[in-house]
Amino acid sequence: MTDSTIPPHARGYEDFGGTIGRTFADSIPAWPAERRAPEGSPNIVLVLLDDMGYSDISPFGAEIDTPHLARLAETGFRLTNYHTTPVCSPARAAALTGLNPHRAGFASVANSDPGYPGFRLELAEDVATLPEILRGHGYATYGIGKWHLTRDSLLNAAADKSTWPIQRGFDQYYGALEAFNSFFHPNQIVRDNTIIQREDTPEGYYLTDDYTDQALQYIKGLRASDSLKPFFLYFAHTAMHGPHGAKPEDIAKYRGTYGKGWDEVRRTRYEQQLAEGILPEGTQLPEAVGRLGRRIPEWESLDELTRDRYARYMEVYAAMVDNVDQNLGRITGLLEELGELDNTIIIFTSDNGGTAEGGAEGTRSYYSRFLHLPGVPADFDRDVDIDPNLIGGPRTMTHYPEGWANASNTPFRHYKGQTYAGGIRVPLIVSWPQGLAREADDDGIRTQYQYVTDLTPTLLELAGLPHPGTRRNLPAKEVDGASFASILPARDAPSTHPEQYTEFGGNRGFYREGWKIVADHEPGVPLDDGHWELYHVAEDPNELHDVAAEHPGKLRELAAGWEHAAWHNTVFPVDDRSSLSSALRRPAEAEFEKPVTLLPGTPKLERYRSSKLTTLRNFEVEVRLQFSPGDEGILVAHGDQGGGYALYIRNGHLYFVLNEYGRLHDVDAGPLEPGARRITLRTTLHPGFRAEHLVAVDGDTATRLRDVWALIGFAPFSGVDVGLNRGGPVHWGLHEEHGPFAYSGQLESVRYIPGDKAPYDPEVLATLERDTESAGD
Repeated sequence: MTDSTIPPHARGYEDFGGTIGRTFADSIPAWPAERRAPEGSPNIVLVLLDDMGYSDISPFGAEIDTPHLARLAETGFRLTNYHTTPVCSPARAAALTGLNPHRAGFASVANSDPGYPGFRLELAEDVATLPEILRGHGYATYGIGKWHLTRDSLLNAAADKSTWPIQRGFDQYYGALEAFNSFFHPNQIVRDNTIIQREDTPEGYYLTDDYTDQALQYIKGLRASDSLKPFFLYFAHTAMHGPHGAKPEDIAKYRGTYGKGWDEVRRTRYEQQLAEGILPEGTQLPEAVGRLGRRIPEWESLDELTRDRYARYMEVYAAMVDNVDQNLGRITGLLEELGELDNTIIIFTSDNGGTAEGGAEGTRSYYSRFLHLPGVPADFDRDVDIDPNLIGGPRTMTHYPEGWANASNTPFRHYKGQTYAGGIRVPLIVSWPQGLAREADDDGIRTQYQYVTDLTPTLLELAGLPHPGTRRNLPAKEVDGASFASILPARDAPSTHPEQYTEFGGNRGFYREGWKIVADHEPGVPLDDGHWELYHVAEDPNELHDVAAEHPGKLRELAAGWEHAAWHNTVFPVDDRSSLSSALRRPAEAEFEKPVTLLPGTPKLERYRSSKLTTLRNFEVEVRLQFSPGDEGILVAHGDQGGGYALYIRNGHLYFVLNEYGRLHDVDAGPLEPGARRITLRTTLHPGFRAEHLVAVDGDTATRLRDVWALIGFAPFSGVDVGLNRGGPVHWGLHEEHGPFAYSGQLESVRYIPGDKAPYDPEVLATLERDTESAGD
C-alpha cells in the first residue's frame, strides 16, 4: 500500500476535512483510481457478544426467545465445538487479526500495563486487522459497539489514537472504547475519533438499540451512494457484560419464567441440547459447582424472598439476550429489504463463556464486586440492599449469581477467566445462504474443534480474498488461525485446527486432537507446582474424568506442547497478578496525577484519567464561584448510579452527596452567603479502605461525612463533570427532578489537587518493593 492510498486518519489526521483539508489540499497526494471489490462479493457481518454462555440462545438449547438467530441456524451452520479465549480483549484481538492473543499483544484485558511483550494491550504496527484487509480489497468497513482493544490510559481525548478503531481499519465507528457500560446512561460514546458530549441521555434510551440504529444508518447511507460496494459490519455488543440492564417491556416478557430455578433451567437446556444433537449421546451433566469449588445451592434450598430476587436477575439477563436478537432481526430485515440477505455472510458468537463475577449471591452494586485488592475487609459490602423491583432498571447496577452463570454454560463446568470448557467453549453460528447452501438431509451441526483465530482466515476464504501479508507496505505477523471454510459444506471434513494453547492469569490449557490438559491456577503458586488435569474431550466433552494417572505419557506430551506453544507465542513471563509489580504503570502516566484546573464547558473527563486524580489517595477539589440568591445546580460531579460524589446547590444550601456503591448519603452543608465563594471538598483515606469527606466554605468546615467505604475498583465509573452531571446521575432524585441540573450561576473553576496515596495502594506497595530490592543489589 502506498502512502497515497492510506486514508487521512491513518496518515496522521485525527480529524480530516474542513479547514485542514482546504489549507493543505496541495500537499496531500492525489488519490489513485478507486479500488473495487470483485463483483458479487458478499457483505460480511460479524456479531460478537460479551460474556454469553454456551446455552443462552435457542439454537443451543435456551428457552430464551431468539427467532432471528434460530432462522440463521436453520439455514446455516452451528459449530458446537468452537472455542475462544477466557476473557474479552484477547478474544477480540484474536478474532480481528487471526493471531493468537499473546502474539497480538493481548494476554489480558486492556486494563493493566505490566510491560511484557504479550501485554502491549494495543495492536502493534505489524498486526494487520480484518477491517484493514477488507478495506484494502474495496470493502466499506463499519465498527459498532465495544472496542476494548486500546489500553485504558489511551482512552482520553488527548491520547495517541493510533489504536482507536478508525486508525485500525474502520471507515466509521460508533461505540464505547471501554470494557463495559451502562445500558441506560453510557459514560462515554465515541463517534469515529470524537467523544460525544450529551448533556442528557434521551428518554427511553437503550444502548443496544442505539448501536443498531447507527449500524442501520451506515448501511442505508452506503446504499444511497453506492449500490454495489460490499460492506463489513463488526457489531461488538456490550451485552451481555455487566452491569446488566434491560428495557421494561423485555423484562416483563420473562416475568415469572425463572421461578423454577437454575437447576430446572439447566436440566431443560441440557435435554434440549441432547435432543437437537448439540451434544453427543451419553454426555453427562456435571454437578453444579461454583467458581471457588463451592457447591451451588439447590434452588429449593433457598428461601422464597431469595428465590424471587435471584429469579429477577435472570429475567433481566434473558431480556438482554432477547433484545440482542430483536436488533439482529432489524439488521437482517434491512438486508432482506435491500435484497442482500442471501449474499451476506453472518457470523454470531461470544467472546468468552458466562461469568461468575456477580458472586454466589448476585449483586445490585456491580462496581463493588471489582475490589480485587489485598487487604479488603471481609465485611465490605458486595451487594447494597436496593429495592428488588429496581433490578435491571437504570437505578441499579446488577449482575446475576453464579448459579445462573452455571446454567448459561450448560453443560460445561466453570466460567469466564478459566480454561475449562465453561470459560472458553461458546456458540458459533455461520450463515451465507447464497454461498453455503446446505443439503436437504444436513442439520448444519459441525462438531470439529475450531478456535477464535480461525474467524479472520475463514471470512477471507469465503469472500475469495487473500491476506496481503503486509500492513502499510511492511511485513505483518503471520496468521495463526486456519480457515474452517472446508468443514461447512462437508460435515465429515477434519478439523483445520488440530491443537491450541490457552493462558490467562496463570490458568492454562492445551488441546491436541481430542485430548486436553487444564491447569486451574492459584495466584502466587509457581507454575511448576501447578497440577495438570488431563481429559479425553473427544469422549468426555464436559471434562468430568481426569485421566492423568491413566495416561502419563499423553500428559507429558501435552504439557510439552503447551510449553512449546507458550515460548512461540510470547506467553512468558506469565502474569497471574500476584506480584506487586503488576500494579506498576509506565512513568508517562504521572502526567495524570498532576493538579488540574477544569473550566466551565470542559468535556467530561474520561474514566481512567479521572481515576488517577482520586483513586486510593487523598485528594482535594476546590470550586470557585460567584453565588447569587436563586443560583442552583451541580458544581462538580464524578460518577453515576453505581458510585460517585457531587457538590451541588439547591434552595440556597450547599450539599455534598456520596453515592456509596448505590447507597446514597445526601448531606446538607448549610446556607451559602452571596458573593465570591471558595468551596473545598477534602477526601482522606483511612486504614481498611475507609474514607472521610470534609466540605469547607471559604476555609471554614461546613460538614463532614465520616467512616464510609472508599470508592475504588471501577467506581466512580463515569468521569469528572464540571457544572452539571451528564449521563448517569450520582443522585437519582436530582436527576429525576432536574436532569443534568446545570449550574445556573457563575462558576469560575474546579481544581483537582491529588494528594498522598493510601499506604495500601498496590502501586505504593510495588514501588516500595522495587526500591527495597534495588537498594539490596
